[in-house]
Amino acid sequence: MTDLSGKKVAFLLKRGVEQPELTEPWATLESAGAKPVLVSEEPGTITALIGDWDRGDDFTVDVTLDEADPTDYDALVLPGGTLNSDKIRTNPKAIAFVKAFMDAGKPVASICHGPWILIEAGVVKGRTLTSTTRIATDLKNAGADWVDSEVVVDGNLLTSRSPRDLPAFNAALVGAVARG
Repeated sequence: MTDLSGKKVAFLLKRGVEQPELTEPWATLESAGAKPVLVSEEPGTITALIGDWDRGDDFTVDVTLDEADPTDYDALVLPGGTLNSDKIRTNPKAIAFVKAFMDAGKPVASICHGPWILIEAGVVKGRTLTSTTRIATDLKNAGADWVDSEVVVDGNLLTSRSPRDLPAFNAALVGAVARG
């Protein structure tokens, strides 16, 4: 496995995140030696969902969005979950945080409904992405080339469709963080 020691990866999320889209990439990065950091709007804990419906576990916020500095991180992960992604895309500070990673050319990995956040950040036009089919039209309307694939890597941006694609997503994420 690739050694990601010394790499720090921000996970931007809030209540309603799809639990396996948080926990599986997190565990993969930790196994490779990276330090994942949970960034959210407010301190305390967030509650994940499973299948956008069933209550999942609670996770402790490491750093609030107000305290988080994109220059402190090597990459950004935007897990999905309909509720999570819909709420994040309406937060101007969250959008600025995402844009800072994109502007710096750092890896940004997003899965399922997470690309809604990328649309709001204005960074999908002319890019090739995938997502849940439920937001394919949204991505196309924002100027993205949407494809139905388990993982798509377009420069510093990598996307996947759903939790079933997590093995491919995690492998691409490790590779992207390693390349920087």
